[in-house]
Amino acid sequence: MNLNRAMIIGNLTRDPEVRTTPGGQSVANFGVATSSQWTDASGQRQERVEYHSIVAWGKLADICGQYLGKGRKVYVEGRLQTREWEAQDGSKRNRTEIVAENMIMLDRAPAGQGSGTPVATPVATPGEPTVTPIASTPATPAVDKGIDDDEIRIEDVPF
Repeated sequence: MNLNRAMIIGNLTRDPEVRTTPGGQSVANFGVATSSQWTDASGQRQERVEYHSIVAWGKLADICGQYLGKGRKVYVEGRLQTREWEAQDGSKRNRTEIVAENMIMLDRAPAGQGSGTPVATPVATPGEPTVTPIASTPATPAVDKGIDDDEIRIEDVPF
């Protein structure tokens, strides 16, 4: 049995770049940064940041291009894939990427970005990527609803 699965939660390092292949299929490329923190033996707080290259295809690419932006928190699930190519100077290059199959936006769009309404509902067709919005209601300030900013609401839980 084999398994090739990657799941990350992090922040976009740049806005997605969406292009269309000659065959008419959309493809989006963007980066996500994840970090881990620990205390070393001397008691000093340490942090390590990892940068991941993400590739999304088809409808998922269009949605990523439309609703994601630099700094947004996102969950990405997919498979690892390594591309190899020859650079202009003749050297061989390679890059390992996560080919996204599922994506969940984990924060609300900043004012003026996106609509705050559901982007898409999960697709039940096997092999199709799914997108799950974190909230299904328009983004409104918590004070309008009489809810404390620190209160956790069920619609804010990503699972």
